[in-house]
Amino acid sequence: MQKLTAAQIRETFISFFIRHGHTHVPSSSLVVADDPTLLFANSGMVQFKDVFLGREQRPYTRAVTAQKCLRVSGKHNDLEEVGPSPRHHTFFEMLGNFSFGDYFKAEAIRLAWKLLTEEFQLPVERLWFTVFAGDDEVPPDDEAAELWIAQGADPSRVLRFGRKDNFWVMGDTGPCGPCSEITMYIGDDLSQMRAEGVNSDDPNYVEIWNNVFMQYDRATMQPLPRPSVDTGMGLERMAMVMQGVHSTYETDLFVAIINRIISARGSDEAHYQAHRSAYRAIADHARAIAFLIADGVLPGNLGRAYVLRRILRRAAYQGRTIGFERPFLAEVITSVIEQMGDAYPELVKRREFILSAADQEERQFLRTLSGGITRLNAVIEQVRSRGETVIPGNDAFVLKDTYGFPLDLTQKIAAEQGLAVDEAGYEAAMAEQRARSRAAATTKRGGEADLWVELDLPNTHFTGYERLSDRATVIGMLADGDALNTASAGRHVQIVLNTTPFYAESGGQVGDTGLLVGPDGSVRVEDTRRPLPGLIVHYGRVVDGTISVGDQVQATVDLVRRADIQRNHTATHMLQRALRDVLGEHAAQAGSLVAPDRLRFDFTHTKPVDPEELREVERRLNAWVRADATVRWEITGYQDAMARGAIALFGEKYGDTVRVVTIERGNGLDNGEYASRDSLELCGGTHVNRTGEIGFVRLVSEGSIGSGIRRVEALTGRGAEAWVEEQAQALRDLAARINAQPSQLAERIEALLAENRQRRQELEALRSKMAREQLATLLNRVQTVAGVPLLAAEVEADSVERLREMGEYLRDKLGSAVIVLGAQINGKPQLLAMVTADLVRRGLNAVQLVKPLAAIVGGGGGGKPEVAQAGGRNPDQLAAAINAAAGVLAEQAG
Repeated sequence: MQKLTAAQIRETFISFFIRHGHTHVPSSSLVVADDPTLLFANSGMVQFKDVFLGREQRPYTRAVTAQKCLRVSGKHNDLEEVGPSPRHHTFFEMLGNFSFGDYFKAEAIRLAWKLLTEEFQLPVERLWFTVFAGDDEVPPDDEAAELWIAQGADPSRVLRFGRKDNFWVMGDTGPCGPCSEITMYIGDDLSQMRAEGVNSDDPNYVEIWNNVFMQYDRATMQPLPRPSVDTGMGLERMAMVMQGVHSTYETDLFVAIINRIISARGSDEAHYQAHRSAYRAIADHARAIAFLIADGVLPGNLGRAYVLRRILRRAAYQGRTIGFERPFLAEVITSVIEQMGDAYPELVKRREFILSAADQEERQFLRTLSGGITRLNAVIEQVRSRGETVIPGNDAFVLKDTYGFPLDLTQKIAAEQGLAVDEAGYEAAMAEQRARSRAAATTKRGGEADLWVELDLPNTHFTGYERLSDRATVIGMLADGDALNTASAGRHVQIVLNTTPFYAESGGQVGDTGLLVGPDGSVRVEDTRRPLPGLIVHYGRVVDGTISVGDQVQATVDLVRRADIQRNHTATHMLQRALRDVLGEHAAQAGSLVAPDRLRFDFTHTKPVDPEELREVERRLNAWVRADATVRWEITGYQDAMARGAIALFGEKYGDTVRVVTIERGNGLDNGEYASRDSLELCGGTHVNRTGEIGFVRLVSEGSIGSGIRRVEALTGRGAEAWVEEQAQALRDLAARINAQPSQLAERIEALLAENRQRRQELEALRSKMAREQLATLLNRVQTVAGVPLLAAEVEADSVERLREMGEYLRDKLGSAVIVLGAQINGKPQLLAMVTADLVRRGLNAVQLVKPLAAIVGGGGGGKPEVAQAGGRNPDQLAAAINAAAGVLAEQAG
């Protein structure tokens, strides 16, 4: 077997398939385009998904790639395993060859055998091959088995497995089929090689390649007319095999990076071996950070940006645990770029940007890391002193808000101490902070109003009812709380004009956006407000040149956005009239929002609006729209308007003269009534000229926002059309996923739900039966320690709640006893100690019993004298902890 570097393995793989007629397709970005189901590319076939689904045609039918992949979310989330595991990674490379309706099993297996045995010269006697064993739906893949044997595989090393290991599906629809995996035995003693090791947790058996044969249509399970091939070989694992090591972190892909960490830390091999998990996590995370930033992701608080922030901050924390007191990640990432730059030139091209972005984020986090760790340690001690096992959510929030600790980092550190975090409490604290932020923003605007009072500017003349573009003069300007005469490109400014067509936020209608163009520059207006009565302020940014007080500017409103707003505002008035007609005149406005993308209307009503009532409201609105009724407005006296039945917003202060907007009933088309009377409201907002301009109204939600206050949200025009199309597409997609026509959805879903309920009931009954059978045998294993009955045993439980139920069952059966149960739940050891009341009165204590046992499994715990729980990190020590229970009890009872 050749000993190749990772670069040589990558090059050998690609060159081999190029020689066999494949087109080399460069890796796609980690950021997946046009696929909302994925945050990142997590396999080689992602960039070919539409090709396999028949949605896209490529100029080739054979392809070979080395694909950048990241697995940090969803079902493919390896983040928690990185470091402790010798082979898990966030970022990795997937080598793959693909056939799009070209060759199939025979050629795929022939090429795979030739590459493995001739190019890589892997020892055939160490190779194992797995194929699909078949089931009631799909026959066994005897063809693949025979093909491997024909190539030279020992028939005894061609194994058959079920769907879990050897059948691949893309989703509920699309291509699917059996797969064939190649596993290599890397143990030192070939005589110890056994079939049982394949697809097990034995580290001596390494899956190096998976060949997927897409030959069925998932919806019908009928053969595809043009079957395809998708293969994936993890470069890191293949390098481990080719270089004769037992961990991917011992390959040349990581050795140089780890050595750079050792050098930067000023440590040595002994320190590395003592803290391998942290070193390895840093090395892995450095690769992920480099590639994410190279592909345009920057640290932030949402989506992909937050994933990067979590990874980077976890790496920084791991650095602190091994002794780093300064920023170090840029230095480590430099090694990644040196290591991977030839294969991925984008790393070299964006080198300075990658290093700068990573260093900036790390420094920002390090400024608060020490204080955060100190605070978290104090919280942990407080929790333990109370005999609890959960860190309060508010404490976790303070760690994020004050020290920049992502929630999952707090959870990681807490888990290392055998504790959990109250996520619900954390979310509640986050919600309170958002409310405080909104209040602070309101206060800030109030302070800004004082500045405008000091400038003593004349009122702005608003022309936006008549025109959407107008000539005006700049008469005042602020920036960063200071008055100024001139602002240059890039500066955020607040500008007052003597005249403006821009509507200022008022009466629920959002402010206009648009452009101010002067003789020497222009300003992009991002919002318009009225901080003082009569004064309209344009908030924006100078996009080019300069803008100065005294400049003559052309002020132009965003026409499309204004039209959307006007449709929503007129529809809001119509909605109030329709609600009053359907529900009663008590349905009075209690608040509203009129934005370009939606409208929101709050009204007084003491109970939920019946769905049929909502449908009637919507029917009336759309009939009114189709009537194309006239919308007009006028200025009149307040008393006169009220005498004519105009609606005024309760609690609003009006002057002697008011603007009244009237929406006429129309001529009664549609053979049905849609308004009992004209809509008359006092309103300063902007509106359409005729109801027909609204196009269409769709009510999308209704609910309570407080005692006696309901809220309706609606869409109009373009927004309503887009919503309807989204809903229709969702129905089509859902129907396709469950192999039904849209008209059959309700019936089909009900059948699936009924089937699921039955399965859940059967499963729960089976679990209860198994638990009772298991516990019945345990009752015979009670021993007496220092005169105290003790039952200590490891059991099978799928949750902490189930473990506690088992303990309570045994306690009730035994009457007087100490019970210690242990179970592996989600891969983590969990311990439960119970002491019956009579023994508690004799001085025995479940907390004092469980704590030393928790230490054995690498964790901690707490509870009450009668019952205590603990968790840990080392499941392999669970049996030892159970066995130690008798000794701990003897000490306590003695």
